[in-house]
Amino acid sequence: MTSQHATAPKFEAEQAIRLARETLDIEAAAVLGLRQHLGPSFAHAVEMMLRVSGRVVVMGMGKSGHIGRKIAATLASTGTPAMFVHPAEASHGDLGMIKPADLVLAISNSGESEELTAILPVLKRMGTPLIAMTGKVESTLARHADVFLDCGVEKEACPLNLAPTASTTAQLALGDALAVALLDARGFKAEDFARSHPGGALGRKLLTHVSDVMRSGDAVPKVAPQASFSELMREMSIKGLGATAIVDDQGQVLGIFTDGDLRRLVEKGIDLRATTAQQVMHPKPSTIARDALAVEAAELMEHRCITSVLVLDEAGQLCGALNSNDLMRAKVI
Repeated sequence: MTSQHATAPKFEAEQAIRLARETLDIEAAAVLGLRQHLGPSFAHAVEMMLRVSGRVVVMGMGKSGHIGRKIAATLASTGTPAMFVHPAEASHGDLGMIKPADLVLAISNSGESEELTAILPVLKRMGTPLIAMTGKVESTLARHADVFLDCGVEKEACPLNLAPTASTTAQLALGDALAVALLDARGFKAEDFARSHPGGALGRKLLTHVSDVMRSGDAVPKVAPQASFSELMREMSIKGLGATAIVDDQGQVLGIFTDGDLRRLVEKGIDLRATTAQQVMHPKPSTIARDALAVEAAELMEHRCITSVLVLDEAGQLCGALNSNDLMRAKVI
């Protein structure tokens, strides 16, 4: 019995590299070509999206749908309430998700996607504004839209000029252009971005406060100024911060004693057994407010070349402490 094996496709490394470079050239040209299409209609679209009282509903079929999902996500994360609704599902009930107060951004390179054109009359009756992003100015989608954004390209990067490649790249770039113009118009700042990305690095840096990561209560190392050196060292050892605060009866910080201070005193040959905390402490230590951002504490430590800092409450009393390890565990640094 003879086994038949499929012939392995012929691979030429030089051909692959050549086509890859051509693809990048074509797609780069497609994106740059959008510049000449930008004008009053783009500004009008941005203003409509800025003023809409509902959400921006992005729609698209096939590859345009994949691009639409990304555009909706980008809009939502930069201050413009947005969501993606699949056109085919809209014809079977999901159209109820769209309200007259919303705005539809419909994406189709041909402008003739049946699933999109089928719901255009319904959107018109609802009075929902429509922005069309398409490459065909005379298409059904463009003619029904309140605003037409031209994302047409000369050719696809696909050698057969069939697979959506340059056209989807252009759609994505134009969507990013809308998002950037909108976030600027809204006065959107890094803090706003962080609020919608609390799990990301930026969110942790801009939303995490000192009070969220500091040691508090009995975990804060502190001794009275008259404490003996052995009491001082015991407190440092038990609390494991590498430092201890010296505070008065009212909780006001008088100074700090650190592992570094201990090394320096030992090098000087000082007899530490007879000293008190006040005699060996470093006065006027670095402190930070409990409501400060944790990233500010990190910057303070870096600037002053220290590894721990004391935390004060609104009355200026000691309420916490933290070191660089605490900030690392919180992924602030």
